[in-house]
Amino acid sequence: MFLTITTTGTPERPATDLGFLLHKHPGKAQAFSTSYGTAHVLYPEADAERCTAALLLEVDAVALVRRGKGKGRGGAPDAALAQYVNDRPYAASSLLAVALGGVFSSAMRGVCAAKPELPPRPRPLRVEVPALPARGGPDLVRRLFEPLGWTVVAEPVALDARFPDWGDSRYVRLVLESEALTLAEALRHLYVLLPVLDDAKHYWVSPDEVDKLLRAGAGWLPGHPEQKLITSRFLSRRWSLTRQAMERLELVRLAETDDSEVEEIDNAVEAEAEAEEKPTPLAVRRRDAIVAALAESGAARVLDLGCGQGQLVQTLLKDPRFTEIVGVDVSMRALTIASRRLKLDRMGERQASRVRLLQGSLAYTDARLKGYDAAVLSEVIEHLDLPRLPALEYAVFGSARPRTVLVTTPNVEYNVRWETLPAGHVRHGDHRFEWTRAEFRAWAGEVAERHGYDVRFVSVGPDDPEVGPPTQMAVFSMGAATPSTTNEKKSRTA
Repeated sequence: MFLTITTTGTPERPATDLGFLLHKHPGKAQAFSTSYGTAHVLYPEADAERCTAALLLEVDAVALVRRGKGKGRGGAPDAALAQYVNDRPYAASSLLAVALGGVFSSAMRGVCAAKPELPPRPRPLRVEVPALPARGGPDLVRRLFEPLGWTVVAEPVALDARFPDWGDSRYVRLVLESEALTLAEALRHLYVLLPVLDDAKHYWVSPDEVDKLLRAGAGWLPGHPEQKLITSRFLSRRWSLTRQAMERLELVRLAETDDSEVEEIDNAVEAEAEAEEKPTPLAVRRRDAIVAALAESGAARVLDLGCGQGQLVQTLLKDPRFTEIVGVDVSMRALTIASRRLKLDRMGERQASRVRLLQGSLAYTDARLKGYDAAVLSEVIEHLDLPRLPALEYAVFGSARPRTVLVTTPNVEYNVRWETLPAGHVRHGDHRFEWTRAEFRAWAGEVAERHGYDVRFVSVGPDDPEVGPPTQMAVFSMGAATPSTTNEKKSRTA
């Protein structure tokens, strides 16, 4: 990856002041180690009239794959070739933005101890990026940079110059020019907008990315006409982080309009009110109920069947009573997200020995799932078509046969209590059905009778006297159950 920053000057204000601003001497070629390669800083030209600083990032594609454990664009575990053959060594991306922020961190903050008068001073700047992925094309490049005071040239790069009929690629050659911006402002624009145009990041986006965005966007992002798009893409479209960032940006905008501090604007809630206890989310209550039922059963080796993004696995890992936890899901993407959530690549050896993630379908028997103390099917069965439920039933209760099985599913009767849920709609677009309490108990009772389990039922969440709880849980326990005892149990719990 390659980026150049050029400025011009006069004998009184020489262009070589760029070296002071960047904290890199024009007479030296310097190399800096990064997590995924080496960043080189050199000056192709440096005199009083014109000075150009170049940042060349050599990406180690093998190190990127090994350190990322398959994360990021082209890093899906089932796309082995794409991990090594891609555009990352050549096209500007979050890799270049991170190198930019690391190598020129002082310049980005506007710090220059040797000549403190330089950072606040606007200067002629020309930035060139030979290959920039632009998801949205040249028009989006202009919409992002022109409101910030740049003159923009975004030339589309042909897919193949020998075959013009193939059209343009998603890459552009970018040239930015301005005489009204400081170097710190220019670097902060590039730090945010390069990965925004690429619309991908090579690392997992965590909550601290919101602070990075607001620091780099200070002074220009709150009023940018494409603020929402920039925020969403920079945070990899994680809606919770995007919402948090947008709320904070709105506070900044209001404070600037009111010529006051953010703290003065954000004072609608008194400190006492902030301390009020918030209702516990249903997902947390569900996990708490599952952990309590597992602990009551004495289970140590637990299967989380349909583990999704690993929230329950993460909760179970915090409890030393559970010595082995296996998450199973048919979706490799979900397992990849779960691996990131659990930080498996940075987990200590002892902790890592307690957890495994497996890809598998619950509609088929799997010898790997036999011999466990307990299995959890949390919010899973409603995602299956009803004709496929018998296959799941046999795979879990007939083949794997853990001593305890926990099944949670929505109680459709409670849906009338959700004010935002239209009448007749299920809670999630992928739900194939949602059962009443009677329907769930009838199904669970028949399963228990067929496979020799006892079953009891637990309410999860507020138990409404008219419509019951939002979530219903069946606890299956293997024992000396007979059809008569199982039917008796059903009648007692009905």
